[in-house]
Amino acid sequence: MLDWLVKIQFPEGGFQSGLIDAARPVPVTFNTGQILLGLARGTEVLGDRYRDAMARAANWLVETQDADGCWRRAPTPLAAPGEKAYETHVSWGLFEAARVSGRQSWGTAGLRQVRWAISKLQPNGWMADCCMTDEAPLTHTLGYALKGIIEAYRFSNDRFFLDAAVSLADGLAGCIREDGYLAGRLQRDWSPAVDWACVTGSSQIAWSLMFLGHNADRARYRGLARKLNQFVRRTIPTQGDANVVGGVRGSFPINGGYFPFGFPNWAAKFTLDANQFELESEHTSASPGQSGPEHFATESLR
Repeated sequence: MLDWLVKIQFPEGGFQSGLIDAARPVPVTFNTGQILLGLARGTEVLGDRYRDAMARAANWLVETQDADGCWRRAPTPLAAPGEKAYETHVSWGLFEAARVSGRQSWGTAGLRQVRWAISKLQPNGWMADCCMTDEAPLTHTLGYALKGIIEAYRFSNDRFFLDAAVSLADGLAGCIREDGYLAGRLQRDWSPAVDWACVTGSSQIAWSLMFLGHNADRARYRGLARKLNQFVRRTIPTQGDANVVGGVRGSFPINGGYFPFGFPNWAAKFTLDANQFELESEHTSASPGQSGPEHFATESLR
């Protein structure tokens, strides 16, 4: 997969969004940050064959970043125009590239963007400008934002980022029902905007709540994370058509508004992450006061 991605990388270092046969492909911020995660891991595990592609992607992100930390110059054509706070997940790619290469300037650029995104946090923990469209944001994009803030904490060990993550997570935690259901879109007062679950977002948020349950003063988060995981697991087909067995829906019910009637591969990816973290945390114990940002930090890159 990495070899194929390197083949389609733009000369300046970015990557396109959408399908490979797009009529006029252009490099975009978000996809470049996502792919940078894989290039950084490939460089770490498989060697220097991906180092140049990693560096070009990271440099392109730094070069296209505005002075306040926000990325505005290369938006995806698949989302509505405007600032996107959920691109903290792009910053995670810069953190991983900095960790692998030692280029701290990449990490500094990522931290600058996360600080900008945190300025969007409201007193009730709500994060503004965190949606792909003009609707109430998906738990998917709120989950991206939360994960990126956590990764800023893990990279910097700066309590500022951990406190911001807890603020956003507190709002999300209050929306989780006893059975693990979490509405797929949420209003700015944290009330549900839809009657279906975005199971992708549920898995993303489960990972982050598990991390914060171990690394912040929020022990109850671990139970909430397990409930989210249990809900998602109950939606996964375990028998029947081989084309869907093991797949994770975009929405539950399957006709919900996020990726309706589909099984996106990233939904399975985030579900694997969250369940792996839950399994490993069951066999390990640590006091939140004693654990650093690398403790209980299992995810797909490690």
